[in-house]
Amino acid sequence: MSADIHQIAASRLVGDGQRYTSIRRQLVDILDAAEHPITIPDIMRLHPNLAQSSVYRNLNVLEQAGVIARVVTDDEWARFELAEDIGGHHHHLICERCGTVRDVQVPDAVESALDESLDSLAAMNGFELRHHRLDLLGVCGACRA
Repeated sequence: MSADIHQIAASRLVGDGQRYTSIRRQLVDILDAAEHPITIPDIMRLHPNLAQSSVYRNLNVLEQAGVIARVVTDDEWARFELAEDIGGHHHHLICERCGTVRDVQVPDAVESALDESLDSLAAMNGFELRHHRLDLLGVCGACRA
């Protein structure tokens, strides 16, 4: 992990009146190492030494400060990942059956066309678009099998 991620996290937390504690640093490391957005039970399985109440509380603080983002699905567990400007721009494939969330990179040509279309849609509605998120909902290969 880049030290820059920790510097960004610390700066955002200080700007929000919070400290960058060791558990918050550990949660940023966990989310940085994850290959896709993960749930609190995922975090607890990976790091059973963490107190679940502390994980909940600190994820909320990190989200409020703009360090991490919550990905909401139809199942009972939200998933967490680094904020897009920290972890990189991507989209999600969300399975409506099992709730699995996978990151997906859109080819540059498709991303450009999407940006252009969304800018146009926003402008037609008097809205200034700054960025976008795209979640594709469907059924994953494992659930279809």
